Amino acid sequence: MCFSLSKKFIIIILIIILLLSCIFALPSAFTSTPSQKYVVLIDAGHGGVDGGAVGRKTGKDENRLNLEYAFTLKEIFERFNIKVVMTRTNLNGLYGPFSVNKKKDDMAKRRDIINRSNANLVISIHMNSHPLSSPKGAQVFYKNEDPNSLGLATSIQKIFVQTLPNARAAPSIGDYYILNCTDIPGVIIECGYLSNPNDEALILTENYRQLICYSIFIGILKYLAI
Repeated sequence: MCFSLSKKFIIIILIIILLLSCIFALPSAFTSTPSQKYVVLIDAGHGGVDGGAVGRKTGKDENRLNLEYAFTLKEIFERFNIKVVMTRTNLNGLYGPFSVNKKKDDMAKRRDIINRSNANLVISIHMNSHPLSSPKGAQVFYKNEDPNSLGLATSIQKIFVQTLPNARAAPSIGDYYILNCTDIPGVIIECGYLSNPNDEALILTENYRQLICYSIFIGILKYLAI
């Protein structure tokens, strides 16, 4: 069953309250306009020939959705004077026109951007999929044996549980290149399952996109303010 309007309204109010409480508790680094103390790298997963997962009902591909969510998250951070670096800003992959192994070259390019970014955190945006239609909910993945990544993932996942429908109870270890290629703390965020009809319907709405991006934002601010 999809969210009713009343439930959406309650969640929006809750997230506004959480957002305001976090902002008022933040150190002056987040509110002083002249300086940008923190840098967040946002990676929109997939791109180009690698379209990622596909919506089971709508056929919408993950490549486009990841980019939409990444831009929304970027706008939120920049409103609060937090610098953002993005690995990609269009639907193309990060490989050259004559690349033989496009996936390998794409990931190497992302690694280089991350390691040159001077970022404090890496946030990689994805949409999940499963052969079965039953799995659902947003989840955060972190690098194994990295307490900073675990702390970041836990902070974001706690906000997800409070604000999002069907969010997983806890983050999970993720053995992924985008996390392992750098020493910068980072997480992969699976915003929901395109293979689940209810998740897919939510993912395609602006309300859900705003909710999950503000939830990520709040989780990161709470982590950085510790």
